[in-house]
Amino acid sequence: MIDREHELSVTRQALVLDISRSSVYYLPRPVSPGDLALMRRIDELHLDYPFAGARMLRDLLGREGFAVGRLHVSTLMKRMGIEAIYRKPNTSKPAPGHKVYPYLLRRLAVTQPNQVWAIDITYIPMARGFVYLAAVVDWFSRRMLAWRVSISMDVSFCIEALEEALGKYGAPEIFNSDQASQFTSMAFTGLLRDNGIAISMDGRGAWRDNVFVERLWRSIKYEEVYLRAYDAVSDARTLIGKYLAFYNSGRPHPSLDRMTPDEACFNALVPILAAA
Repeated sequence: MIDREHELSVTRQALVLDISRSSVYYLPRPVSPGDLALMRRIDELHLDYPFAGARMLRDLLGREGFAVGRLHVSTLMKRMGIEAIYRKPNTSKPAPGHKVYPYLLRRLAVTQPNQVWAIDITYIPMARGFVYLAAVVDWFSRRMLAWRVSISMDVSFCIEALEEALGKYGAPEIFNSDQASQFTSMAFTGLLRDNGIAISMDGRGAWRDNVFVERLWRSIKYEEVYLRAYDAVSDARTLIGKYLAFYNSGRPHPSLDRMTPDEACFNALVPILAAA
């Protein structure tokens, strides 16, 4: 995203993109094999016990023979972009200059495709290293509308996924996310506002708001990611893409009366189009 030959300075480009200038110059240090193994296991435990914080994860890891302290577990969780899901006081503040929007889905009946979309980011382990996956999902049909794989958690790959979804399917009525800095950034929320989309954000730490996307990540990881050890980012991108195509068009979904997301979307749209 940063063009060092552009007439705008690197500082100005970083400001426009709403990313830290230090991240532009920072050269990442490789993660040790020991930490990669820990991160992989933390990711698995988080899917099984999303309420577990750093202390509980430390204890669970200790029972499995991992000698690790709470602070190190906490550091790895931050690197992975995960946190325990439970009700807690809303004492966290958004990034400077970022607005947090109210939650609009409480008691809302979601009855058709393109009514509500959601986005989230998850950690994807590889054989040597890791990447992040961002996906835009239709709330009604569970359909994956667009996705991107990235080696960093800056906002640009989330914006690319959103732009692709908008280009293919038009704008939803409501767009829901958590309060991550990527989704509260002016670049991301500005794109939503420019398309006339109502912005909804989960209450921080509210478990009920995360169950839906956590179930999606569980399917992707247990049915694809954990069965492989991607050798390169290109491999991860290709194979995850194949799985998501299967998820949309070939995988029956229990909550959709055994229909696939594509079938649920199409069957719901037919009477709407006929009535138009």
